Amino acid sequence: MLVGTSIKPGNNGLFLLRMRQWYNSHMLELLTQNPILFLIVIAALVVSLSVHEFAHAWVSDKLGDPTAKYLGRITLNPKSHIDPIGLVFLVIAGFGWGRPVPFNPMNLKHPKRDAALIALAGPVSNFITAAVAALILHFLTPGALVSGVLYLFAFYNLMLGVFNLLPFHPLDGFKVVGGILPNNLAVQWYQMEPYGIIILFAFVFTNSFQRIVLPVVELLTKMLGLSV
Repeated sequence: MLVGTSIKPGNNGLFLLRMRQWYNSHMLELLTQNPILFLIVIAALVVSLSVHEFAHAWVSDKLGDPTAKYLGRITLNPKSHIDPIGLVFLVIAGFGWGRPVPFNPMNLKHPKRDAALIALAGPVSNFITAAVAALILHFLTPGALVSGVLYLFAFYNLMLGVFNLLPFHPLDGFKVVGGILPNNLAVQWYQMEPYGIIILFAFVFTNSFQRIVLPVVELLTKMLGLSV
């Protein structure tokens, strides 16, 4: 749990350790123990989700499907992307989701490949955003409040990108794998779609998230020069 913790670039090893401790605690505990940090966490996650969903919509439009554009999803405005139930889960459970970006495969020149590219756009946008935040951090004074906020922003973008690449429906990784597989295997792969949400919940609630996702996020933070 993060209680009264100062988050600064010079202390990133401790930061990552305490982030793991936070994931083992309750978001509502964070609200009661450190409301300022709670609000920063929620803001970082909301912005990260908005960037993610915007990327889906933008790439879908560029590949020939205007569905998301007509629905007003090509925007960074969180109101267009945040799902109320997903936001509640974000506050209560520490994980949540945005509103899915719809697309019509009939409008795509290469439906199987393009669907995978649309899915991949979300995680890639989060990795790019994290890299930009990391670059800015290198020019800021260690220990400054804005540095701590950017650290959280980079961390959650990395986390969201890695998490969404997991190959479970409805996560983006499921469609990415479907786009890579040969047609005959892709058909079999998509038959697993109804079971994806069950696998996903089992993954989250058996601590697999901490054992698989967070170590990858820590590796990426080191690659971005955010670890001591």
